[in-house]
Amino acid sequence: MPHNHLIFSFAAMGMTQVFWHDPALPFVECRRAQHSRACYRPHSHPTLSIGAVDAGHTTLSIECAQPVRLTAGDVVLIPPHRVHSCNPDRDGEWSYQMLYLEEQWVLDLLSESPSSVPRITLDPLSWQDKAGGYGALSQLSADLFAPLECEHKESLLIDFVGQLLVMRAPEPAEARPEWLPEIQQRLDQQCEAVWPIGQLAAAVGLSRFHFIRAFHANTGMTPHAFQLDCRINRARRLLRAGVSLAETAQSLGFSDQSHFQHAFKQRVAVTPRQYLGSQQR
Repeated sequence: MPHNHLIFSFAAMGMTQVFWHDPALPFVECRRAQHSRACYRPHSHPTLSIGAVDAGHTTLSIECAQPVRLTAGDVVLIPPHRVHSCNPDRDGEWSYQMLYLEEQWVLDLLSESPSSVPRITLDPLSWQDKAGGYGALSQLSADLFAPLECEHKESLLIDFVGQLLVMRAPEPAEARPEWLPEIQQRLDQQCEAVWPIGQLAAAVGLSRFHFIRAFHANTGMTPHAFQLDCRINRARRLLRAGVSLAETAQSLGFSDQSHFQHAFKQRVAVTPRQYLGSQQR
């Protein structure tokens, strides 16, 4: 599927701001700011806002609560419609990233989680984490800005909400789902096809939330990441067989050469052209 995502960026006084949005995923927006000295008046968002401090320090003020000082590696959750401000130290600067998720999309997704799993509401004032939270949000942000298909990005978003926002006690390991080999075979054999996450989940009688959670727990990746792996494995075979770069990318469903090259290099550590050249020596 062609990429229609929009990336807006601007720079002023050494500060860089970059925004990502895709009309195919209207429930999410992502923002990155580097070396920011901007100060914000108290304001609110209609979205669930999740932010992370990349560098420097900032003070979060949220309604009448005591201000919270955030440092590099902190993650904060700001519920929808909560008045807040987040500003750097006087004469200081900071770098940060933000993820804005439409409130109803989050609520709909969480409603799909098993009733036995305790989950967050949108009530907490803030949530900080220096362990897995920062890395998970940073990886998701990088993936949203990357040339990936919207179906892949949607599955990563659902996985992120499931892993980072759903608070649950450790559960006993579940048996490997009986449906997993069939789904893996379908994604492998038809790796060039577009597979909406809802269609895959419905095929095995699960919600999107439960399907992605079970797939990830048993394979270590989301369904669309697994599909992308299958594409790259097939691309290597096609390139070795003498198929051109353009024909390989098109036959495997890549929307453009940049998407193909990005996915290939992430998994092979060289570009398709470099890989092809090494095979011809």
